[in-house]
Amino acid sequence: MSIRSLLRVRRSLLAALAIASLGALCPAQATPAWPDKPIRILVPYGAGQGADILARVMAQELTKSLGQTVYVENKAGAGGNIGTALAAKAPADGYTFLLGTNATNAANGFLYASPGFDAATDFDAVAMLGLLPMVVCSSAPDLPANGIAQLVDKARAKPDSLNVGLPSTSSAVIFAHFVKTANAPLFGVKYKASAQSMTDVLGGQIPLVIDTVIAARPHLASGKLKALGVTTLKETEVLPGVKSLAEQGVQGFEFVPWDAFFAPRGTPGAVAQKFAEHVQRAMEQPELRRKLLDTGLEPRFMGPTELHTFVASERQRWGDIIKAAGIRAD
Repeated sequence: MSIRSLLRVRRSLLAALAIASLGALCPAQATPAWPDKPIRILVPYGAGQGADILARVMAQELTKSLGQTVYVENKAGAGGNIGTALAAKAPADGYTFLLGTNATNAANGFLYASPGFDAATDFDAVAMLGLLPMVVCSSAPDLPANGIAQLVDKARAKPDSLNVGLPSTSSAVIFAHFVKTANAPLFGVKYKASAQSMTDVLGGQIPLVIDTVIAARPHLASGKLKALGVTTLKETEVLPGVKSLAEQGVQGFEFVPWDAFFAPRGTPGAVAQKFAEHVQRAMEQPELRRKLLDTGLEPRFMGPTELHTFVASERQRWGDIIKAAGIRAD
């Protein structure tokens, strides 16, 4: 081989080594670090509702933590199905997350003939945010606060004579489970929204209602309603001083709605894990914890693996009760 040929080979090898070295020093050029653009949280409910408020609180903290804008987009309708279906079809690139609930990711598949998505196969679990305790409230003068035992006795004495306002699917499912577990023959009255059922219970048209703590809290504080019991296993920080149904004789009763982050199926596991870690760090801040409690949420973090197991169990549980009670969406 001539000297000129040897020099050309040498120059080619040096150039190849230089390119390889540059790639080793700058791997981000080949695979951009996540996140390198804004992240969307899809909320399948209207602005101003509990899930929306929660998502905005978390988005504000995650924006600071991740160094990228995290914004909320509301896509309400069909009991959460419209926004959830949109999230299911979003690119699985780590830039769309769903603020999912026990309704969208556990119950709706049993309530609707065609929700537009399959909660079991269209999403990856990412991070649990917490529980939304519900409370049995009364305006009846003869039912004392923390009076679940008295309520059960009255129901058994006059079956189906006590009406209970049910402003949501969650309250309807919890009501069905309570009636069966406590052997308390109450009569459920379905409402389209909390405002309507609260108006009737405050006006004396019905004596009882089952709703979220956040919906009932101002009326409990004013003394217009009495809290008979919460649906968590034990007393909750969200409503201190109110005993749970289980603590008042309905043995083992625990049925609580929840909120969690999900991602479209196939989102990179490392991205989901990193997002979950930032959620956990945010939830460990005392100030944020207080904000979450103020929204009616009892903070309870789970990472992707634990949340996946939890949601699978919840889907089975909510589904069994919905089918047994014959509950359908309106």
